[in-house]
Amino acid sequence: MDLIDTHTHLDFPDFETDRQALMAESRALGVREMVVLGVCQGNWQRVWELVQDDPDLHAAFGLHPVYLDDHRPEHLTQLGDWLTRLAGHRQLCAVGEIGLDYYIETLDRQRQQALFDAQLQLAVDFNLPALIHVRRSHAVVIATLKRFKSKRAGIIHAFAGSQEEAREYIKLGFKLGLGGAATWPQALRMHRVLAKLPLESVVLETDSPDMAPAMFPGQRNSPAHLPAICAALADIMTISPEQLAAASTANARELFGW
Repeated sequence: MDLIDTHTHLDFPDFETDRQALMAESRALGVREMVVLGVCQGNWQRVWELVQDDPDLHAAFGLHPVYLDDHRPEHLTQLGDWLTRLAGHRQLCAVGEIGLDYYIETLDRQRQQALFDAQLQLAVDFNLPALIHVRRSHAVVIATLKRFKSKRAGIIHAFAGSQEEAREYIKLGFKLGLGGAATWPQALRMHRVLAKLPLESVVLETDSPDMAPAMFPGQRNSPAHLPAICAALADIMTISPEQLAAASTANARELFGW
């Protein structure tokens, strides 16, 4: 079973002591490629250095809404500079992690929107997919995406919306990122949505070190957990793990042009 982790934060300090061993373990379990996402100007260089050491890692760069207070106007300009400098590089795969977070009420929504718009425009300008963070903001994100109509679309990370929201994203060409959150028994609404999702519209992810699945409660999440996440989600979707893995891998390869 070949798997791609389409969303991980392997550069985070959580992995400092055992990163190489963990990557070896993940590969032994079938996780062949991984997308490492930047979240702020301060970690782009760290992400890029990490992926440069491994041809099966890919990088995305963005300004994450949760770190809104750390972002400065010049960081948008610098993001454009990074994308310009790395344009066409086989290990640059997307703009992300970007989006809107309405769960944290102290985050200024107007500033978030301006930042989201500017980064979506960069994704369009550089013909890159967008990897999108959405928390309690589906309606606004969908309306925003309709304005931009990107040819490459992207992934709705950690999708936890309704069947109707899933349909809207799919119409816009987006894949839905599925990970550990949907494996928990109490995620009943998500289980109902999962059962109806078309296989051609889903990709697997971990969001490691966060979003640990039900099988590893309270633990640091990692790409090595992706096979177990795949098996648990496949069971909910009443298909085989091999079917889900094959669909996710094919969808990711198509999206990223690998």
